[in-house]
Amino acid sequence: MVTFRKHALNLNEQIQTLIARGLVVTDPVRAKRYLKNISYFRLSAYTRPFYIPGSGDDHRFIAGTSFDDVLNLYIFDRELRLLLLDAIERIEVALRAQLTQALATRHGPHGYLNPSIFNSRYNHQWLIKELTSKSERRELETFLESYQRKYPDSPVQPPLWMALELLSFKQISELFANLRSPDDQKPLSEHFGFQFPVLKTWFRSLSDLRNHCAHHARVWNREFGASPTWPRKVPSNWIYVPDSIEVPLSPTQNINPRRRLYYQLVIIETLLSKVSPGSGWAVRLSELISRNPKASKVHMGFPEQWKKEPLWNHAGVNQQHS
Repeated sequence: MVTFRKHALNLNEQIQTLIARGLVVTDPVRAKRYLKNISYFRLSAYTRPFYIPGSGDDHRFIAGTSFDDVLNLYIFDRELRLLLLDAIERIEVALRAQLTQALATRHGPHGYLNPSIFNSRYNHQWLIKELTSKSERRELETFLESYQRKYPDSPVQPPLWMALELLSFKQISELFANLRSPDDQKPLSEHFGFQFPVLKTWFRSLSDLRNHCAHHARVWNREFGASPTWPRKVPSNWIYVPDSIEVPLSPTQNINPRRRLYYQLVIIETLLSKVSPGSGWAVRLSELISRNPKASKVHMGFPEQWKKEPLWNHAGVNQQHS
C-alpha cells in the first residue's frame, strides 16, 4: 500500500516548481497573485497539454511554454462554461414549457400527482415529498405563496407549471425520461425533432454538463461518463463524428469524440435551432475557439474539419467575419 506523503507548497515553492519544470514565468509576482486566487491544483489541470510527451511524472514543459499559455487556457475554459450555461438555460426553459403544455393539457394542472403517468421505476413518492417540502418552507417563492393564499382547499403541491419551476434541470430530465404514455411523449418529440429515447439521454447529459459548468469544473479535456445516444435517423444537415481521434504528439493516445464536449456542442446547437433559432450561439462558440488557438480542440473531441460540417455551416460559423 502506498501512502500519500506530499506536503503542501507555499506560493513561492509553487512558482519555483513550475520554473524548475521549464515553465517561463516572466513576472513571478503576477503569477503568485493568480495562484493565490485560483489555486495551484486547479491551474495544474491546464498544464497537461504543454508537457513534453513521455516525460512521465517529471512533468517537463515543452520549451517556450509560458505561464500565460496555461492561464489563457484556464480563462478559455471559464468563458466556454459561461457560453454553455447560456445555451443550456434556453434548452432547459424550453423543456419546462413543453412538459407543462404536454402534461397539463392532457392530465390537468395537478395530474402529475397521479403516479400512473410515470413508469413504475420512477420514484414518484420522492417527487411528492420534494414538492411538499418546498411548499412548506418558511421563505416561499412569490407565486407559491400566492397560490396557497388564494386556493387553501387545493393540494399543497402547486399546479404543474409552478411545480416544474421548483425542480432542478436534472430532476426535470428524470421526470421527462420516465413519462410512460407515448401520447405524452409524442408532442415533446415533435417539438424537439428527435425520438423520445434519444431525447431523454440528451437532456440527462446536458443536465450533467450544466452542473459541471455551474460548479466551475473543467469542461475542456474532459471525458464525460454518460454518452448521449446517437440517433438512428439524423437530419440531412447534421454532422459526422468519428469513432476516435488521434492526439497530436501522442500517437498511442486516442480520444472518443462521442464522450467528449464536441458531441454535446452538437446536441446543444441542434436543440437551439429548434427552441432559439437565430440566437447566434454557434457563431459565438466559433469566435471563442478562434481567439484561443492554443486551446487544443482535439482534447474536446473536435474533428479537424469541423467547421465544414453542414450543421455548423447552417449556423453561420463560416460567415462570422464576412
